[in-house]
Amino acid sequence: MKYLIVIPDGMADEKIEALGNRTPMEAANKPAIDALAREAVVGTVSNVPADMVPESDTANLAILSYDPKIYSKGRSPLEAVSMGLEMAEDDTAYRTNVVTLSEDGEYEDKIMLDHSADEITTEEAHELILALDREFGSDIRRFHTGVSYRHCMLLKGGNDTYNFMRPHDIIGRRIGDYLPRAEDGGAEFLAMMRDSFALLNHHPINEARRARGLKPANSAWFWSPGRKPQLPNFAEKWGLKGTVISAVDLIKGIGLCAGMESVDVEGATGNVHTNYAGKAAAAIDAFARGQDLVYVHVEAPDECGHRAEIENKVRSVELIDSQIVAPVTEALRRSGEPFRVLILPDHPTPIRIRTHSIDPVPYLIYDSTAPKNGAACFTEDSAAAMQNYLPSGCELMGHFVRR
Repeated sequence: MKYLIVIPDGMADEKIEALGNRTPMEAANKPAIDALAREAVVGTVSNVPADMVPESDTANLAILSYDPKIYSKGRSPLEAVSMGLEMAEDDTAYRTNVVTLSEDGEYEDKIMLDHSADEITTEEAHELILALDREFGSDIRRFHTGVSYRHCMLLKGGNDTYNFMRPHDIIGRRIGDYLPRAEDGGAEFLAMMRDSFALLNHHPINEARRARGLKPANSAWFWSPGRKPQLPNFAEKWGLKGTVISAVDLIKGIGLCAGMESVDVEGATGNVHTNYAGKAAAAIDAFARGQDLVYVHVEAPDECGHRAEIENKVRSVELIDSQIVAPVTEALRRSGEPFRVLILPDHPTPIRIRTHSIDPVPYLIYDSTAPKNGAACFTEDSAAAMQNYLPSGCELMGHFVRR
């Protein structure tokens, strides 16, 4: 038996007037996914515990059967593992976004315009991270380049419990109400964030971006700290050799910490312009090489939700359907080996709020050996109507593998 998991990150949404009062899942033309849903177990699942923040680390840990209440230690250390960084026991990793802030007024009065700086390229961001490291780096503090706007600071002996604000949660808002507070122990982070604006705002990389009509990445923003993660081995837990395919360091890091293989795909960007076909080819190759389970994560719907890009969110769902789900399931059918498919977003990213919500998400489990009477299509409403609700995402892997 082969097992395919496809995670269209943040795909679930609310009904949108511009889409005729439909969600992006309802508006998207996704024949391959809908065909699976008609013969699948369809339901809803809560991947994020009620008292936790609906972030991708929490949700994807749960999908892979790791209780986030036990294993969620912040997303940044998982990303650090993916980046190949060696973390000592007393090192704390901090996600370091390069963000776009408005330029007028004092730092506290600036507005968070874009948590991704127009989805800055990794090559451009690398020059900015080097500038941050030259300015703020030391024997105990180093900055490391990740992918696009997502980077990492390692700080020896750093506070791994400080409650930073997530930048994608405050788009369009004045940042002064959300900055680290000196009285809470956030003085050094606040000072670096303030000083980073002066350092980056007129950096040659940003001046060149302005000339091209792009937003500058003019400030660092720290969040989601954590110490070195440890996860039980996935193969030992489930008896399955697994592969993770993602453009996002966080998802790669979860897979690597769980002892899974991580495959990089050229042109995989983490946005709507990613290499969908390349991810499909990598999944097909992983199965052909003898891997039992392949976890394909696609960030595009989530980024479109954060950026309030309605048409691109619909389009990203359609591309996941036509360029990933369709060819990979067809390859599995041709192989003659029985297979199962699990498709679900990790969390909703409603365009209305431009950030994650904690609502349950739709899932489908298709088994080529045991077709079911499923739902007519795969949407938020059709899944909820099936009344197959799982209160904990940690249960889902068991339903998928042990059915």
